[in-house]
Amino acid sequence: MTFNGDDIARDRNGNPILDRYGRPVRKRRMPSTPRNPQPPQRRPRREPAPEAQRPQQYIPPAPQPRQPAYQPRPTYQPPAQPAYQRPPRPPVSAPPVKRRKALPKPKGCLGTLAFLLVTLLVLTFVTFLWADTKLTRVEALPAQPIKNTAGTNWLLVGSDSRQGLSQEEIDTLQTGDDIGIGRTDTIMLLHIPRSGQPTLVSIPRDSYVNIPGYGQDKINSAFTNGGPQLLTTTVEQATGLRIDHYAEIGFGGFAGMVDAVGGVNICVEQPIDDEVINFHVPAGCQEMDGPTALSFVRTRHSAMGDLDRVQRQRQFFSALMSKATSASTLANPFRVFPLITKAGSSFIVGDGDHSWDLARLALAMRGGVKNETVPVGGFADTAVGSVVLWDEAASEALFAGMR
Repeated sequence: MTFNGDDIARDRNGNPILDRYGRPVRKRRMPSTPRNPQPPQRRPRREPAPEAQRPQQYIPPAPQPRQPAYQPRPTYQPPAQPAYQRPPRPPVSAPPVKRRKALPKPKGCLGTLAFLLVTLLVLTFVTFLWADTKLTRVEALPAQPIKNTAGTNWLLVGSDSRQGLSQEEIDTLQTGDDIGIGRTDTIMLLHIPRSGQPTLVSIPRDSYVNIPGYGQDKINSAFTNGGPQLLTTTVEQATGLRIDHYAEIGFGGFAGMVDAVGGVNICVEQPIDDEVINFHVPAGCQEMDGPTALSFVRTRHSAMGDLDRVQRQRQFFSALMSKATSASTLANPFRVFPLITKAGSSFIVGDGDHSWDLARLALAMRGGVKNETVPVGGFADTAVGSVVLWDEAASEALFAGMR
């Protein structure tokens, strides 16, 4: 692009004015005016049209109040707060009961066996309670017992009472006619220590001892004169051992218990032929039923008489307790239930004793006992008849070891 000298814009010094790119700036051209300008032509004035031809004048409508385009939101008014009222307490309900998860029931043979075992235990427990109600209780312990001694001591008495026996049973057992007030055929003291083996001591019924209130006499006369309580008092004073429990059984109960367990096996060292009670057994081990066992513990037909008798009584009592607590008896309901019921109706116990005390007695003897007889120092004829004298020193040593 070329510029002539008249088209270039210059500053006051005559220098060309350049733009930002270094090019000279061109002057602006002014529009040209004609030499003889014509005045402007005016439009002819329009005459107003006649009134009849004039259009009706527009009358605008009355202005309406203008509504604002923005409508403000109403001011938030919080709801009126009612007066504070304490919320009602929730109803008190019992704490939820935690239900125990049911144990899985065994199936098959184990389930049947468990059911039978539980049933047997329940029946045994119920039978024990029933037998406890059948026990005859008497006031057997002394009114003023001696001071307490070690272990637990039972006074076991076998009486010759025929109470509860019919005439047919008396004839079968060959006990003889009823003699009224019973006498003690057997007196034994069972000492159960806190640990160790129990000791079963036989006391000869003709032992010559002091009976409180009656003086010197045979020990079995204490039972005849004052019953179980006087006998217990006499044994306590003679031995120095405090009696904790009392159990008595008569002829009928003894024979019934033997039959309930199915008989007892006894080994006889020498043959016995007793014409008085019509009892004959050979030597050797043999099974004895109720009537035979009763004759075995009653007979005196031997060299030592009453001393041999107490040994046989002790021997048979230990064998009976062992058989009663054996597995063959406890696992056989046809034996254990008759045994419990027979014992309940046959035993006379102290007023504080129960059927489960008798069960503990039998279990204590299950493992075997140490058999003893009160040491004898001799015999004597007195006003009350032939009596057995104790060896005082040896007897004291025996009982002192159990105190």
